[in-house]
Amino acid sequence: MAQPDPARYGLQLSGGGARAAYQVGVLKAIASFYPRNHGLPFPILCGTSAGAINAVSLACYASCFHLGVRKLEYVWRHFRTAQVYRADLAGVGHQLLRLLYRRSARPPALFDNRPLADLLTRIMPLSRLDRHIEQGYLHAITLSATRYYHPCSVNFYQGNPHIVPWQRARRVGQPGQITIDHLMASSAIPMVFPSVRLDNDHYGDGSVLQLSPLSPPIHLGAERILAINLDSPHQTLPLERRRKAPDSSDLAGHLLDTIFSDTLNSDLERLERINRSLALIPEKLRLNQPLKQIETLVLKPSEDIDAIARSHYPCLPRAVRWMLRTIGVDGDSDSSLLSYMMFEANYCQELIELGYQDAIARKGELRHFFRL
Repeated sequence: MAQPDPARYGLQLSGGGARAAYQVGVLKAIASFYPRNHGLPFPILCGTSAGAINAVSLACYASCFHLGVRKLEYVWRHFRTAQVYRADLAGVGHQLLRLLYRRSARPPALFDNRPLADLLTRIMPLSRLDRHIEQGYLHAITLSATRYYHPCSVNFYQGNPHIVPWQRARRVGQPGQITIDHLMASSAIPMVFPSVRLDNDHYGDGSVLQLSPLSPPIHLGAERILAINLDSPHQTLPLERRRKAPDSSDLAGHLLDTIFSDTLNSDLERLERINRSLALIPEKLRLNQPLKQIETLVLKPSEDIDAIARSHYPCLPRAVRWMLRTIGVDGDSDSSLLSYMMFEANYCQELIELGYQDAIARKGELRHFFRL
């Protein structure tokens, strides 16, 4: 039976739609540091939205890190938009009519993402999670979803039975079996994909009310956290473009950037302040403190993902381009919305390569972090 590291490692994967292909490249680079039969180097996995899908996929292959990354990479390298949401003219048109006339029991959304549920059902062997937990390869897997009618960030987790559920302001940890519905709820980007009913409430993308993204791995026992953030640098716009008032597509893009990245950046700053404060307390006095120092390492894209997405705009199905143009998004748009919706192989492959190269460039830091 695999023995978990006494100083448990946690992996935090943020949301970002199609941008999450970048995370696969980083994981591929990290896997190259380990033998082929090595288990997960981080027994605590936490994810939100598309990051939750990546995290649960890794958890399903916790006994062999290389195999889990290869399976994940294969899916992302061969992605097509139609595997995530209806991208044909009939499907897009039907969804638009639903939005206009509201004659459907399904919640309003730009796109119908039922194809994603079918894909996840086919490729996610969720029945393996309990076995990996029992064998010690996995301590816990958790994903975040936003509860709408009783607003709260709910962290659904499956893990070691000794884990104690937690409750804080607007966030709770809830044990149970992870299902495809949980994954669909966590990745239901507001207004883009419909919310999902779980029990007696509706849930959406976990990033919406995730005030403290680092809370779940810490509550699950992580002492070292690797966070793969999808916040990328942005090109400076020409002065004449900056003088133009932002349209609906620009605002939608800024909203998604805020939801998916800003809270994690703020939480990292807060954690660093706590670490510095604890370092000032003599070690013998820290024993009675409820707080502990957490080591973190953050990786994020070195290039502008929005610019990469614009270069692949023609790859999107014609019906999707038509739908996006109705809200002001096209190949020349400054909106980052395109980078979240571009589930196409060429774009995903470029992000995987970017993630791989970024991680290799920081190989020394990563090896030190994992004590290799």
